[in-house]
Amino acid sequence: MSIKILDCTLRDGAYVTNSEFGESSIRGIITQMQKAHADIIECGWLKDSECHSGSSFYHVPADVEPYLEGKNKDILYCVMIDWDRYNVENLPQYDGKSVDAIRVVFPHGRHKEGIAIGKRIREKGYKVLFQAANTLAYSEQELHELAMAMNDFEPCSLSVVDTFGAMYFEDLEKIVNVLDKTLSKKIAIGFHAHNNQQLAFALSIYFIEKLKEKRDVIVDATLCGMGRGAGNTTTELLANYINRNQHGNYDMNAIMDAIDIYMQKYQEKFSWGYSTPYFIAGMYQCHVNNIAYLLKNHRTNSRDLRTIIESLSTDERRKYDYDLLEEKYLENQDRLVDDSNSLKQLAGAFAGRKILLLAPGKSTITNQKEIKEFINSENPITIAVNAINKGYDCDYIFFTNKARYTYAKTAYPEQFEKLNKILLSNIKTDVSGNEKIINYNLVIKRGWNHFDNAVILCLRLMYKLNVKDVYIAGFDGFKHHYNESYADESLPTLNPDNKWDELNEEIKEIYRDFYDSVIGKMNITFVTESIFEVK
Repeated sequence: MSIKILDCTLRDGAYVTNSEFGESSIRGIITQMQKAHADIIECGWLKDSECHSGSSFYHVPADVEPYLEGKNKDILYCVMIDWDRYNVENLPQYDGKSVDAIRVVFPHGRHKEGIAIGKRIREKGYKVLFQAANTLAYSEQELHELAMAMNDFEPCSLSVVDTFGAMYFEDLEKIVNVLDKTLSKKIAIGFHAHNNQQLAFALSIYFIEKLKEKRDVIVDATLCGMGRGAGNTTTELLANYINRNQHGNYDMNAIMDAIDIYMQKYQEKFSWGYSTPYFIAGMYQCHVNNIAYLLKNHRTNSRDLRTIIESLSTDERRKYDYDLLEEKYLENQDRLVDDSNSLKQLAGAFAGRKILLLAPGKSTITNQKEIKEFINSENPITIAVNAINKGYDCDYIFFTNKARYTYAKTAYPEQFEKLNKILLSNIKTDVSGNEKIINYNLVIKRGWNHFDNAVILCLRLMYKLNVKDVYIAGFDGFKHHYNESYADESLPTLNPDNKWDELNEEIKEIYRDFYDSVIGKMNITFVTESIFEVK
């Protein structure tokens, strides 16, 4: 019985880099995995498009050949295809110069179609491996039927796939028990885990322990756990475990060199691995594209993210329908309230007064003297925007985000209680204490990924209230390191992808759009320097 590591860094990591690893990294990672004695190296994907240099998306196996320096006969080299997204007629006869095997991934309910593709691949001389995506969705009877169909074909392996990172030990045990009982011993059982619940490595160990005395097993892993969303079982952890506990012979120095030389730049440029949003995906067996959409387009906080995903049906969660997600997002945000009285009271309070919006930027600290001189001389109504600033006594605070509201309430309870609060209805709909709630859709304008910038939403509210003179401090623009832009460095960030330059450019565009719409109707003056100011 053998235990094999299948390193799929260049295949699963392609989701992170959009396949753009670069020639030197593709060649280097494969070479280091050879030196490490990896059993199977998955070099990337076959796609129905022409290959270009430095991509791990290939058109035909010959595109992989330049990266296989010193090809080792003891290592199986493979690529993956999606069962319905690659025309196998493009696949030439196997010649031994490039990859030796094709791994075919198929969704729940499509194993017959996957096997039909596998037959055509085998006819061309390649070994065939299968991945049963979302194996957790299979009933016991369906697993039995899957195993029987595989017995008729006899691939090299059939892999269990925890597509949504939703499995617990008992789930894996049930699946493995059925497959081990029914699947021919000639066929290795593989396992591909995702780390949504921080169980990928633990489940991989459990899988090995469960089957090591019974049959050959294959475990998928990637360097540094690289992979879409929550990532995968980590190659270095798995190799070290097998070396220590299963008489493995993987060269850990070669693996460390691969990480030091090739992986650091991806870790600095991209993000993957466990996070609360991808834990939510695991909770609900949800396709990661749903999570990615809500984070990218709406910067949805964890609580609302869970609520939206929970509102989808089981089938809807496993797919991704962006129109449906947008509909569910709006349903969640658009908690209608009767805000007529709140608007009337605010309009009365602000009538004829200058308004100072105190944004969370660090210039509220560095330029505190100038700002306070302005407050003393002009006597404006001061509105803190989405954050309490300990250095100022404000008249109101305007919240657009549940996370910021909760943080302020917890971190600064005394100031929070004293402040008059203006809340959007996506935060809450029931008024308590000194709160005024405004309908969310009254102040938003869609068309941008980050359309809900708090300062601009507050400006829109001021315009609705017929305020004529608005002054802004602390609307600085974002710098590159986490929270270095904020006066309060512990303030929850609202930009999960950390693409600060893109965010700045988009806010400039949104602000300019608002500014152009109010020329002659509202005067906007910046008290502190801002990259968003229209010159």
